Amino acid sequence: MSRRQAREAALQALFQLDLNQADTEEQQGMFETLAIDTALGEGEKMSARDRSYVQTLVRGTRENLEAIDALITESSKDWKIERMAAVDRNLVRIAIYEIHFSEEKLTPNIAINEAVELAKKYGTDDSSRYVNGILGAMMKLSR
Repeated sequence: MSRRQAREAALQALFQLDLNQADTEEQQGMFETLAIDTALGEGEKMSARDRSYVQTLVRGTRENLEAIDALITESSKDWKIERMAAVDRNLVRIAIYEIHFSEEKLTPNIAINEAVELAKKYGTDDSSRYVNGILGAMMKLSR
């Protein structure tokens, strides 16, 4: 399984978690585990390394969600994060996590390209341009 497929599984889990908010921390942990297990069960078999990568993406994105959303808000002029399509929002979150917060930081161009390709597959006709625009604006702000 490739890193892209792992990102797809992470996107599916984050999408599910985004739409099903937990009331307690305990419930949040259960929801997260269920979302990851569901996403991993839907694709082809993954190695332990790839499963670990999916968990790292989901948990890392969620642990840094406040800072990630602040970067998105700063980069998306006049567009509230809660108004973004859930797929777009979570693709941008994963890319920002991989660029800024992951232990194994990804080169911005690679992270942006991966997010754009997944937006073409899972988003609307406009998603890839939107995701590229937000991530590109964020990179210009961070220079």
